Amino acid sequence: MYICDAILLCRVYKIMSGNIHHAGVVERVESGIVYVRIVQQSACAACHAKAMCNASESKEKIIEVEDHSGAYEVGEQVTVWGQTSLGMQAVLLAFVVPLFIILVALIAGTELRWSETATGLSGLLLLVPYYYIMYRMRGRLKKRFVFRLAKI
Repeated sequence: MYICDAILLCRVYKIMSGNIHHAGVVERVESGIVYVRIVQQSACAACHAKAMCNASESKEKIIEVEDHSGAYEVGEQVTVWGQTSLGMQAVLLAFVVPLFIILVALIAGTELRWSETATGLSGLLLLVPYYYIMYRMRGRLKKRFVFRLAKI
């Protein structure tokens, strides 16, 4: 079995278990918030053929996890995990709803016989209030999308 296949199977198992896990390192701890650095990789990042392919990539991200236990120290190896259902809700809010807004604007503009430019711009301009509302709701969303920590 190739390494890519093993990583893909591992990710499928993690998703099916109801949780998504990422290994990380504690960057800093401040007043009940633990900042964990994780390396987010595409499924191809560990593939033996990645040098021949442009699809493989990895990014470092800092995840904020609320924890008042004081059990974590800087440099410690931890696992950050969250529920798969919350990931699906995040995809819905970040990608599906904006796509729906653009499609509705395109259909409405076409039915109203607007020019293609006006129809396309209306679709994009309707995203401005949507993302503004999302920005204003970031506090509520941060409380809803919660990550947990576990020591490795």
